[in-house]
Amino acid sequence: MAKVLIVEDEKPLSTAYKTILEKHGFEALVATNGEEALEVIETTKPDLILLDMMMPKMNGLEFLRRLQGKFPADKVIVFSNQDSQEDIDEAFKLGANRYLLKSWAAPQDLVKVVQDTI
Repeated sequence: MAKVLIVEDEKPLSTAYKTILEKHGFEALVATNGEEALEVIETTKPDLILLDMMMPKMNGLEFLRRLQGKFPADKVIVFSNQDSQEDIDEAFKLGANRYLLKSWAAPQDLVKVVQDTI
C-alpha cells in the first residue's frame, strides 16, 4: 500500500483528502505544517507528498527548499489555492512534479494524479 503524506494546515481539508485517498487504497498520513512534515518524512518514508503552499511555521516553498536531497523531487504534488505564477514557477524549480489548484480539482482528479505519480 502506497503512503501519501498530506501537508495541510486546515483540518477539514486534510481530513477530506485523507478519507478520499484511504477510500482508494492509499495509506494517508497528515502533517499540519512543513516542519512537522520534515519529521514525518524522516520516520515514515512516504511514497508521495501532497503539499499545500500556505501554512504556518514554514510555507510550501521553504519546505521544498529544505526537502531537496531528502526526498525524490518527482514525488511531490503541490495542491494549493496559491495561484501566483511566480510561486508556481518557483515550486517547479524546486522540484515539484505537479501543481494543482484546489478550487479547480475535484476529488477524483486528486486521486487520478496521485495514482499517476506513484
